[in-house]
Amino acid sequence: MRHLLDFLIPLLSGLLFGVGLIVSGMTHPAKVQGFLDLGGLWDPSLGLVMGGAIAVTLPVFQWVQRRRKAPPMNGPIDKRLVIGSVLFGVGWGLSGFCPGPALVSASAGSGEALVYVLTMGVGMLIGNCFGGSDRRRFVRS
Repeated sequence: MRHLLDFLIPLLSGLLFGVGLIVSGMTHPAKVQGFLDLGGLWDPSLGLVMGGAIAVTLPVFQWVQRRRKAPPMNGPIDKRLVIGSVLFGVGWGLSGFCPGPALVSASAGSGEALVYVLTMGVGMLIGNCFGGSDRRRFVRS
């Protein structure tokens, strides 16, 4: 039974996440770009979706942290983190996709999203060639 739960819980979580993205409209690049367009017709709905996600997730993460009695994983804020964050933000702003909604849209048959997911995969491979998967950088604090 435990092995079944180890499979079902992530599956159901992913399905719930995907349905939430579809219902909230976050799989549409124009919705994301509207949120980032502070000088034009700003659409605050993405902020409301993020706020709702934080309101639901934060208490659960805190509960899990207390149950595990393990300190959170922390890594240094270094040049690699800043460059990666900037690249993520630029890609998100230009394409209107971030990884979660892109995967949902690509699985629904969106050609734009499929191109995004493929180029994201290439970027991950390139990043790994330069030590992007170096997990030794993370330490328990």
